[in-house]
Amino acid sequence: MSIPTPDNTATLQTWLSYLESLHRTSIDLGLERIRVVAAKLNLALPYVKITVGGTNGKGSTCAMLEAILLASGYKTGTYTSPHLVDFNERIRVNGEFASDAQIIEQFHRIEQARGETTLSYFEYTTLAALMLFEQEKMDVAVLEVGLGGRLDAVNLVDADCAIITSVDIDHTEYLGDTREKIGLEKAHIFRPGQPAICADPVPPQSIIDYAAQIKADLWLFGKDFNYSGDRQQWAYGGRGQRRSSMAYPSLRGANQLLNASAALAALEALRPKLVVPQQAVRIGLSQVQLPGRLQILAGTPTIILDVAHNPHAAAALGQNLDAMGYFPHTHAVVGMLNDKDIASVVGKLAHRVDRWYCASLPGPRGMSGQELANAVNKVVAGTAPQLSMQEKSREVRRAEPGEHEASNRPGVRAQPVAPVEASSVSVSSFDDPVQAFTAARKQATDNDRILVFGSFSTVGPVLQELGRA
Repeated sequence: MSIPTPDNTATLQTWLSYLESLHRTSIDLGLERIRVVAAKLNLALPYVKITVGGTNGKGSTCAMLEAILLASGYKTGTYTSPHLVDFNERIRVNGEFASDAQIIEQFHRIEQARGETTLSYFEYTTLAALMLFEQEKMDVAVLEVGLGGRLDAVNLVDADCAIITSVDIDHTEYLGDTREKIGLEKAHIFRPGQPAICADPVPPQSIIDYAAQIKADLWLFGKDFNYSGDRQQWAYGGRGQRRSSMAYPSLRGANQLLNASAALAALEALRPKLVVPQQAVRIGLSQVQLPGRLQILAGTPTIILDVAHNPHAAAALGQNLDAMGYFPHTHAVVGMLNDKDIASVVGKLAHRVDRWYCASLPGPRGMSGQELANAVNKVVAGTAPQLSMQEKSREVRRAEPGEHEASNRPGVRAQPVAPVEASSVSVSSFDDPVQAFTAARKQATDNDRILVFGSFSTVGPVLQELGRA
């Protein structure tokens, strides 16, 4: 059913519903359409632009860059996706969510300019963010790449610096089924002659080769930048800059020092354009916040929210859970999309979870709670495929002792956790994440922990429900 074209008096929700109906498919990669409309809008982008791609760690890296740049006094725009609760989370101006009126104004301008060219939801919102940052005269924009890189709408932008945080298997139907194929797709956010930061400790050769092919200025973790630390503080070392005696980032979780190092490498590479004092780095990293990424809520039982939805992220989440110490029982509220590697994701956490609460997610990609419960039962019963030796090796290298501890502190060791016996595990299904979470809270004692994970569409509704409590 077609939705009438809104005007600039319509609500933001009306506009978003219209955008969802506008294009024939929700995911339609390619830059042809957005380039046509950007040209009609005379999009200039007269600010410093940093693009951030990768399988995991993009949101954390964007949040750290934003916090440091704001502490440095720069007018900073940040564009990320997807959102947890409100669409406005995607577009931030000087650390604040863009208002409905600001977003609607850009939507109206795009609608007037696009003519017969249809845009996907993500293309439309990407243009809106870029236009708002131009209108608000931002000094710098931090832009999270949505899916892959080569054909993602954000790749419309010729970035002054591009970051790849990590490369692992996800979105195989669009990006390929190997790290080499996926790495090549992501490497296309690099630009000739511009800094190209790769924070993956074991980068696919395709990234290195593509950077050499286009003559990008490639910075590799372990070669061009690195970090070190002890129980109290950490230090960053780059090509020509060292930042020492820093407190650990306020973001919890494995690999946050890796993400912080990537952010600092980008800022070092941009020194001719951006001056970032050491005190701004300290303030930014101490104040950065990012809901839904190993977010641990105060009170009892302990509640952990994490949007982990692929094997790499689930493995890091498992390390983080181990580092939290002893809990009598772990209750996992999980909802996932049907195009994810569910067996591998669940397999990373199966021996840590006593009770599973599987929730249905809405939309054509959402998996039903019963289907998910069936998949969980198979993993718990030991029928899921084991990791290959190559995958095991890669995980070990990504979490070297003294580098990627869940607490961020290299001297702190993860606590040994006894595996959960399969015979004692319970699995149940629910109509939605809030219903599943409500059941978990009824079952959990004050000494237990509740983990909510698997998708933004799982964590978001629970976070919203907790906000109402």
